[in-house]
Amino acid sequence: MERALSGITTVFLVWPFLTSEGAQDVLATIAGSARRLVYLSSSGVNEDAGWRTDPIYRLHAEMESLIKASGLEWTILRADTIASNALGWAGQIRQDGVVRGPGIAPTAVVHQADVAAVAARVPTGDGHAGATHVLTGPHVVSRAGQVRLIGEAIGRPLRFEEVPVEAARERMLADGRPPALVEALLASTRRPRSDLVTSTVEQITGRPARTFRQWAADHADAFR
Repeated sequence: MERALSGITTVFLVWPFLTSEGAQDVLATIAGSARRLVYLSSSGVNEDAGWRTDPIYRLHAEMESLIKASGLEWTILRADTIASNALGWAGQIRQDGVVRGPGIAPTAVVHQADVAAVAARVPTGDGHAGATHVLTGPHVVSRAGQVRLIGEAIGRPLRFEEVPVEAARERMLADGRPPALVEALLASTRRPRSDLVTSTVEQITGRPARTFRQWAADHADAFR
């Protein structure tokens, strides 16, 4: 990391682990070279106490606390469900047009290109130091709605089939996913519906947030 950080003044950090173990050392190394840090967090970290029981939300809350204590000039990007997660359905869609999975409450799914556009502007723009920005798409959409929109993009009728949580757990474990990851993913089935829609993407980038319909059109080839 020290070699990679040589001459670097700003870091965009995505933490790819299920715990914050080691994060303090990583942040100290970053602070030894860089001045600013932009962290990709989750919109589930908020003033409500519900995030404390969700492993992924709790991880991001811990990371935010460590970053704020790091001495770096920081900006937090709390993203809603990122649309590219739907690429995980590509195999099922190509196989028989049915996406099977546990039910998860609808959210304002955000196009990853919008997250990237914000992340590119924040480090060089004014007024972002010490700010927490919540990024969402323009509409709340369910999993069934996402599958339907992908179907429209590829010209095939698709459907979402909800499966019990225990069946989803067995399938993910059989696929070889680590048990800790499986439980963290299944915690999302206990999240309440979120009707939160923000205008942050447009305020920072100057263009409206992309819809999931646009995302499906952009990535149609992945599902054909």
